[in-house]
Amino acid sequence: MSGRGKVGKVRSKAKIRSARVGLKLPVGCVHRLLRKGNYAERVGPGAPVYLAAVPEYLAAEVLELAGNAARGNKKTRIIARPLQLAIRNDEELNKLLDGVTIAQGGVLPNKY
Repeated sequence: MSGRGKVGKVRSKAKIRSARVGLKLPVGCVHRLLRKGNYAERVGPGAPVYLAAVPEYLAAEVLELAGNAARGNKKTRIIARPLQLAIRNDEELNKLLDGVTIAQGGVLPNKY
């Protein structure tokens, strides 16, 4: 016998939860904020993942529509005007952000 004792498995590199579920927003920070705030005594493992995924999805949706609106106006940069056009032309986003004023967004063109 060589006297080495039990040889354990090689541990793989730790993966943060955001990368594990494919999100950009930090799941660990959301989990910490849920624990620190007085929301509940215990926080389940799926709650911070879901809570980080929702704003990321909304941001991706708005940015995609704003990029399409900017490209439609032959612009390469997303500024307030394409954001306004994208949000107001989408029925669900318009309902969600009904009371929101976007600075320098302008108004929608009036079609008769």
